[in-house]
Parts: sequence; structure tokens; C-alpha cells
Amino acid sequence: LKNHQLARAIANQAWRILRSQLAYKCEWYGKQLITVNPNKTSQICSNCHYDDGKHPLDIRQWTCPNCGLNHDRDINAAKNILSA
Repeated sequence: LKNHQLARAIANQAWRILRSQLAYKCEWYGKQLITVNPNKTSQICSNCHYDDGKHPLDIRQWTCPNCGLNHDRDINAAKNILSA
């Protein structure tokens, strides 16, 4: 779509629909749905919780200046989401 705000609104609505369907299925099967804020999950060290600031998307690996641990961006985000 040429209207970027409209495209973003449609994408957000799709996520809301998916979330409501997941909530319904979790309730149906007696499970708990936990939602996590995805902001900064790839930028905060999963080891020492140091916030290294924003990294460009082309930076796939980074080293925490606080603890020295080398992170893959996606794996670090998954660890942060799992610990939330």
C-alpha cells in the first residue's frame, strides 16, 4: 500500500486478531497466554541485562561491553523473551 499509516494499521489489526485467537484457544485448552513487549529484546544483554542501545538491523552479532559475552541478535532476543 502507498499509505504507510494504513498499511501499519492493517498489520497491527492482523496481530490483534491472531492474539485474540490465541487467547481463545489457550482458554479453551486451559492454558495461559503470556504476552511480552518485544521492545529492545535484541539490544539488552541476556546475561547481565546491560542495555547497549540501538543496533542497526544489519548488525547480526554484538559483544556486550559490560560482561564481554558475544550475542547473536535473534538468540539473545529469544533468551530475553523466555526470561520475561
